[in-house]
Amino acid sequence: MIRTKKLLNFVGTLAMALLLIAAPASADSLVAPSGKILLTVTGAITQTNANDAAEFDFEMLQKIGVSTIDTTTAWTQGKKTFEGVSLKALADTVGATGAVAEVVALNDYKVDIPTKDFADYPVILAYQMDGERLKIRDKGPLWVVYPEDEHPELKNKETQAKWVWQVKAIHFK
Repeated sequence: MIRTKKLLNFVGTLAMALLLIAAPASADSLVAPSGKILLTVTGAITQTNANDAAEFDFEMLQKIGVSTIDTTTAWTQGKKTFEGVSLKALADTVGATGAVAEVVALNDYKVDIPTKDFADYPVILAYQMDGERLKIRDKGPLWVVYPEDEHPELKNKETQAKWVWQVKAIHFK
C-alpha cells in the first residue's frame, strides 16, 4: 500500500511537471517595458503585461522582428525605406483574435483595419524611415505602412486612409 501511494504521488508530481512544461504561456507572459512606452495594445488579446493591455517600448518592438518595406508614399518624396514590426507578428505576439484592429493616433484619430490585411500583405508598424527613427513631426513615433509599390492594387484612397501615423494604440475587436 505504501509503494502504491508513493508511486501515485510520483506519477501525480510527474504529470503536473509535464503539464507546466507543456502549458501555453500565461496571459501575463510579456515582459514589462523598461523604456518609454510607444504602443499600447488592448482588446481581444491573450498576452498582456499591464492590466488588460500589452505595452511596448522600442526595444520590445524590435525584438518581435524587424521588417522592411521600400515604397513610395503620398506623403513623402521618392521611394523610402521603412523599418518596423510586422503587424501580423505583433498580432501574433499579443495573441490577437479580433477581425479588426482599431488603430489610434496621438490626436485620437482612429481607423479600423481588417486583420486580414496583415495576413494578405506585409503591413508594418514603422518606427524608422531611411535609417532614422520617426519623430512626431515626421509621422512617428509609429506609422502604419503598406507595401504599395510591391502591390499596386493597394494604391488607392481606401488603403491610404489606413496609413495611420503617430500611432499610440491598437485595439483588436
